[in-house]
Amino acid sequence: MLSIGDLRERLSEIRLLGTKQNIVEAGFVQRIDWDGSRVEVDVVLPPVSAQARQVLEQDIRRTLGAFAEVRDVQVRIGGGDRVKGQGSEFILSGVRHVIAVASAKGGVGKSTVAANLALALSSEGLRVGLLDADVYGPSLPLLFGTRGPVTVTSTQRLAPVEKFGLQLMSVGFFVEEEAPVIWRGPVVMSLVRQFLRDVEWHDLDFLVVDLPPGTGDAPLSLLQLIPIAGALMVTTPQSVAVSDVERGIAMFQRVQAPVLGIVENMALYECPHCHTTEELFGSEGGQRLERQFGIPVIARIPLDPQLRAASDSGEPLPVQTPGHPLVTAFRTLAQRFLERLAASDVTGVPIPTIIN
Repeated sequence: MLSIGDLRERLSEIRLLGTKQNIVEAGFVQRIDWDGSRVEVDVVLPPVSAQARQVLEQDIRRTLGAFAEVRDVQVRIGGGDRVKGQGSEFILSGVRHVIAVASAKGGVGKSTVAANLALALSSEGLRVGLLDADVYGPSLPLLFGTRGPVTVTSTQRLAPVEKFGLQLMSVGFFVEEEAPVIWRGPVVMSLVRQFLRDVEWHDLDFLVVDLPPGTGDAPLSLLQLIPIAGALMVTTPQSVAVSDVERGIAMFQRVQAPVLGIVENMALYECPHCHTTEELFGSEGGQRLERQFGIPVIARIPLDPQLRAASDSGEPLPVQTPGHPLVTAFRTLAQRFLERLAASDVTGVPIPTIIN
């Protein structure tokens, strides 16, 4: 007679995409119920791509359905509602996972990467917000072609601006366009705390935080205040950028915030006329960081005038030209980051995956 032990043993043959352990050893299988003809399986996952979720569900149905006694297989995939991390002062209401995008070097395309990462995660069926925490040089209003307005909810909190399927918040919504932001450290920290405390995010799977460059008050405050599930470091191949990113990674390590991947931006340039490929900013900057810190390069994004034009227009490339190769590149980046997050130990209590 088929037993729950038999079902569990068969489930131990299944691995989640991007992980080495089987789903039983990893602790993803929470409950198996068997009534003699129908089996119900409850699975709790860390954040994964829609593809990984669908493949896992299909694998479970196929594997258990192979038993002659099984007439029906029901799979429920879910999870918890918060994540452990290095920060402890704020547990963001309405947010399950926080991703930091950082560089420690200005001008490397960090904000463009953060915006396109958020859109790529959203395209995977996840609910995503984007917080532009670059208090000195907010880019989100330009990248998304909006300056709000920000409204106040009935609970006296700030409502995110919604555009292109994302929930958005930026200091740029509160200052005059092109006005310089001249604030001292205590004011910056007060603003950061207010953003963390007073924004009413709505049921987000991921909040992507675009950190300011450098290793000063604003990025350090954020890392110390909130739990970061994982960070993405953006660099160019150029040595002057890499040396600053080294200091940025050291800052993350000092506060025990996990850096899960490196993006080498502006890695290549292909001439549109002769199709010759050149490394305008040097080569192997990302690989140098990978060798030094053991953090993998999960994407190399080429220099592309169309990406720049889309960013300047206020209509991001995935919205403007969904079939562009760079859109595919950013989706691959998002999937690889999710796989790294799923395989890491830093996700704490798992969160639900989202059905497309």
